[in-house]
Amino acid sequence: MSTEKLYPEGLLGKKLGMSHIFTAEGVCVPVTVVQAGPCYVLDVKKKDQHGYSAVQLGFEPKKVQRLNKADLGQLKKAGKGAFYHVKEVRCDVDALGWSNPGQELKVSEVFQNGELVDISGVSIGRGFQGVVKRHGMKGQPSTRGTHEVRRHVGAVGCRKFPGHIFKNKRMPGHMGNENVTLQNVQVVGVKPEENVILLRGGIPGATGSLVVIRKAIKFYKAKKAA
Repeated sequence: MSTEKLYPEGLLGKKLGMSHIFTAEGVCVPVTVVQAGPCYVLDVKKKDQHGYSAVQLGFEPKKVQRLNKADLGQLKKAGKGAFYHVKEVRCDVDALGWSNPGQELKVSEVFQNGELVDISGVSIGRGFQGVVKRHGMKGQPSTRGTHEVRRHVGAVGCRKFPGHIFKNKRMPGHMGNENVTLQNVQVVGVKPEENVILLRGGIPGATGSLVVIRKAIKFYKAKKAA
């Protein structure tokens, strides 16, 4: 039995918003519209040279004059200009054939209708929130002499051992703006002419934010190198 960790292939995308479609049976399905590509291979990491296998992808082009000389030198090998988003994606480069800098990757070449994917993104930031909104606590009773603390947390400490608040106690604090991965999201449509993929339900992130779409790790079958 092999214990080597698998890294499914994936693409970078931008969340465009939510909509809905109707199936052949007339069922309304909520979907999230994501622009997934085209992505360009900017650099390749190989296991025998770098210790791991990955590709550096560029997504959403921008003007070259907005980069400094260091970034321009990094992107010079691919010869595809500048990009707003540059991110590494771990995958088996040799098996996929993604070993040429400047290679274009389209959504229709990676994902198919009906398969499951994992979505990674940064959740919407909510700022500093209390325990009722952040953790769903009930709050204090509205009667029995309660004043100005109806949405406050109750007792959090302990008078006996250990005499202090436990670590990871649910408290008020910063809510959202965290890295979130949603697993086993179904692809309900792929539009290759528009580089758009339709995902069932909602996904992490605000409209216009960057997401990483990978094949679902729990159902992933690695390709064999040619």
